[in-house]
This record gives sequence, C-alpha cells and structure tokens, in this order.
Amino acid sequence: MAKRVVIIGAGPAGLTAAYELLSRSDDYEVVILEKAKKVGGIARSVDCNGNIMDVGGHRFLTDVPEINNWWKEMLPTVLEQERLSRIYFNQKFYDYPVKLRMETIKNMGIGTTFVVCGSFLKSKILKRRVESLEDYYIKQFGKKMYQMFFENYTENLWGRHPRDISPEYGMQRVNDKISVIGLLKDMIIGDSAVEDKKKDVFLYPELGPGQMWETVANKVRDMGGKIVLGAEVVGIKRGKKNEVKSVVYMLGEKKCLLKSDYVLSSMPMKDLVMAMDDVPRKYLKIAKELPYRDYMIIGVLVSKLVNAVPDDWIYIHDKNVKMGRVQIYNNWSPSLVRDAEHTVWLGLEYFCNEGDELWRMNDKKFAEMAILELKKIKLIDDNEKILDFHIEREKKAYPAYFGSYPQIDELRRYLDKIPNLFLVGRNGQHRYNNMDHSMMAAIEAVKNILSGSAEKDNIWNVNASKEHQ
Repeated sequence: MAKRVVIIGAGPAGLTAAYELLSRSDDYEVVILEKAKKVGGIARSVDCNGNIMDVGGHRFLTDVPEINNWWKEMLPTVLEQERLSRIYFNQKFYDYPVKLRMETIKNMGIGTTFVVCGSFLKSKILKRRVESLEDYYIKQFGKKMYQMFFENYTENLWGRHPRDISPEYGMQRVNDKISVIGLLKDMIIGDSAVEDKKKDVFLYPELGPGQMWETVANKVRDMGGKIVLGAEVVGIKRGKKNEVKSVVYMLGEKKCLLKSDYVLSSMPMKDLVMAMDDVPRKYLKIAKELPYRDYMIIGVLVSKLVNAVPDDWIYIHDKNVKMGRVQIYNNWSPSLVRDAEHTVWLGLEYFCNEGDELWRMNDKKFAEMAILELKKIKLIDDNEKILDFHIEREKKAYPAYFGSYPQIDELRRYLDKIPNLFLVGRNGQHRYNNMDHSMMAAIEAVKNILSGSAEKDNIWNVNASKEHQ
C-alpha cells in the first residue's frame, strides 16, 4: 500500500513538496491540509473587481538554477521584468540597495555624504561586536547609513528597535556585500555595469504569484494528490516510537483524523508544537513565546499618480506615516490591472500585530488613513480619484527574531527527533526565508522521504551557509 504523506500548508513549500513527491514516485499518497480557502499562502493572488493583488509582493528571483528552471517549466508564459525598487527617505528617492552614485550624493548633500563615507570606513576599521541587529547593520554599513536607511524602517517592520532583535535576520535577508571598492565603483560607473544589469531581471507570472501556485496545485491534483481547503490542523498524535501517527484537523464544525506515515509541516512552528500531545513544559514555553509580525495590505485604485514612477516596490522610510512599502502593480505586470492605460493599482503594506489598533480598524477608516498617507508622501494629491480599494489581513506573516527566538535551536532539536516529521517553509522553520529557500527546503525533505532518511540537517542548511546567501 502507498505510504501517506500529510503536508500541512498549501503555500510554496507545501505545494513544491507535493509536486516533487508525486512526480518522482508512485509509492506515496499525498494529502495537503490548508487552513485558508485558497492556495498560495502569502504568495497568493486576489482578484479585486478585475484588478489582481499580489498579497505579499513576490519577485521570482534566485541564483539556484534548479529553482529557476522549475518555475519556467511550471509556467512557460512567465514574464521577465526589470527589477527596480527604491527607498523614499526625506522626500527623496534612493537606490535600493543603496549605491553611492552622483544622484545619491546630490540627494544627501556633500556634508551628509562625507559623514556616510567616514562612518562606513570607520565600521570597516573598527570591528564591532555583533550581538543585535543594530550591531550587524552598523558593522556592515556604518552608523550614519544605518540611521538613515535601516533604523526606522526596521522598527516599523518588527514593532521594536533593532537593538532588541537577533542579528540573524540581517544575516539571512540583507545583502551585505558592500565594500570600499564597491562604493567607488558605484560613483564612477553607476548602473552601467553589465553584471548589475544581469542581476536586475526577475521572473514574474503574468497574473501574479497566485497563478504559479494555482498551476502547481492543479498539477498536484492531476497526479492524484488531494488538497483540502479550509482545514485547520488542531492536533498532532504520536506513537510509542515518537513518530507522528495521525493529524487532527477541523473542517468547519467537523473534527477529522488523518493517519500519516510522514508529515511535512509549513504551519507556524508555534502552532505545531501547541497542537502536539505530551510536549515537555520546557519546549511548550519556547513555542508559546515565539513571536510573529502580522501584516495588512490595502489595494488602492487611483486615476493616476502625481509622479509616474517605474518602481515595482518603494520602501517608505518616513516617520510621519505608518506605511511600510508601496507596490505599483502596473509595473509588476500590466495584466494585473483591468485598465492599466487609465488607472494605477497600488498595494500599500502595513506591519502590525493581531489585535492592535491597525488590525482592529474597520475597513473604511483604514482606507481613509492609507489614502491620506499616500498624499503625505506625495504619490497622489487631492485631484486624483480613488476608484476602488480592497484590504487583506495576514496573520503570522513574518516569523520574528526576538522573544524566545534565542532558544529556538533547543526546540528545533526536540522536533528533529520526531523521525517522520519534517519542517519546511518560512513559518515551519521560523525563518524569514525567500520563496526559493522555502522551495529548496521542501525539495530536501522530499529527498529524505524517498531515501528513507530521518536526517534533518540538509533541510536546515538551506539559507544557512554564507555561500548560499
């Protein structure tokens, strides 16, 4: 009889695992349990009266050929887009990542430029001890650049100051390959370098990331896999040898039990542990105190922008607004916008905690606040018409690097001893991974299942080595 693999979560990691397993072997029955009513997780697409919202903002960008080929084979019509994001700071636009080009110097002014360069050189001479995210940023970029381009944005993103956050977030997410020679190169040749242009292209599905993951979901179903939507996992039952024997989930008001030979989990690590039976108090405490940051995004359809911008993302570094980023969907793909010629479809991103003032704000009041903030940063003015809006709320969007995070390795070692349980995905591993990292971890887990290995290190090593970063 086929062995049953239960996959918790139909995001990129879960769907990748299901597809890889079914396409490589006929010896497994695959069942995916997804809490939401739609596949894709935060990488889903939402249709708002003909305008498509990319909920999380997803560039399909990787330096791993296997993943790049996987995307292209899955969706042959994927677009190639030029990558452009900028920072909005002090009412001016700066390159992201920051480059010391003449335009940057002009924006900062000669005095600030000298302070930035001096601070950066000092950071390279004096080796700062890294105990927090603030230490990491200052060591890599200098104190002045940190204060301008990292401090406020990071506090807005995580809801606490960088000095209170583990440096591992920066090590996993921030490009730290900046050097004195690199700065001089930016000043002299700027963006004309051929190697820079190669890096500035990414893949993107014509109808948003959801098109990719809905395509994968359909292929999984065609190969015999089962996807149960609206299934909230509430219990993990183990046997005498510590193996997972069954998964309990709610389907509406109905409680269901699904026997399992293997379990791949991309649900939040906190929720997974809290759903398990017989977990020692020590590990329950670590899991209970693992923190997350929640997320809200409002799509706003406007008649036009005051200043037409070519960016796909704009990072907002402005203490006068709560907004974190702005997506310009027209620039991701014109097909995301019902009337791309006459309207502009924006995604305004906000970072919050479930139950706080932003989260509890009713849709009308939240929309009024967001539109006012668009005017404050001068993307629109009073002459622009607001034609439509739509709001999405995402719980546990970002696993955070404070709270009990310093003890997470203890929890990981406990979970790794469960032989047929494999943790994958951003929330499954409690890592702020990119999409390709989540997919690679899932592929490694599938390899272990196919080989009969209970090894977990190869899964955790994805996005852990300096070489891969």
